[in-house]
Amino acid sequence: MATLDKSLSKMEARLDLWKAKLKKASASGSVSSQQAKIDSRKQFDQLNSQLRKAQSKLEEAKAAGSGKWETLKDGVEKTWEELEDAFKKLVD
Repeated sequence: MATLDKSLSKMEARLDLWKAKLKKASASGSVSSQQAKIDSRKQFDQLNSQLRKAQSKLEEAKAAGSGKWETLKDGVEKTWEELEDAFKKLVD
């Protein structure tokens, strides 16, 4: 259980970091052309949606505890990988 808690805590910390970076990038508004702004806004909206989905999966995993972790693990990891890829494309 301690290993699971530690892993979930790390995931939660990373999620919080991504939320802060997304908020900062969104506020900077450094995109110049109108089309680029529209495309950027769509990407930010999509990433926000993925962040909410990852937060939901993380909360579900925390509530389930170690007994159901194996059942939830694949879904949590898939959501996490999708989020990480999208975030790297947009913000990092």
